[in-house]
Amino acid sequence: MARTLQSELRTSKPFGSLEQEAMLSLARTAAQLDHDMLDALKPYGLTPTQYNALRILRGAGSAGLCRNEVRDRLVAWVPDATRLLDRLEDTGLVVRGREGEDRRFVRARITRKGVDLLARLDPVITKLHDKQLGHLGRNKLRALIGLLEDARDRG
Repeated sequence: MARTLQSELRTSKPFGSLEQEAMLSLARTAAQLDHDMLDALKPYGLTPTQYNALRILRGAGSAGLCRNEVRDRLVAWVPDATRLLDRLEDTGLVVRGREGEDRRFVRARITRKGVDLLARLDPVITKLHDKQLGHLGRNKLRALIGLLEDARDRG
């Protein structure tokens, strides 16, 4: 049986509201999942945000994306997408270039080195996600995805 958040946090005091308990439970779960991801990526010299950016650029294909397009597609907000791409370029995983008539427009593309790294990481991350969430089963995962979508849709 799963432990309650109250027992994990070793508190006997009840939460102020269901919303507070849900928020804290979501934050605690995200922190645990993020920690696992950090550990999985560490041997490859990547952060979760760098990994996310590489996956975005792999999905963009040879057309690449400009900095703002990468920034807008990231799972977690970053204050400076330029520095994120700088670090990936410094490691040879991404290349950037100015093209077209507007020389201010810079496209980022994943390199062969970046594609190869992701190919090595794909089974590692798939195995990690299965370990983290596979025990829930398809129906609970679909329900969880739906609940999280509802939580993000505050409109």
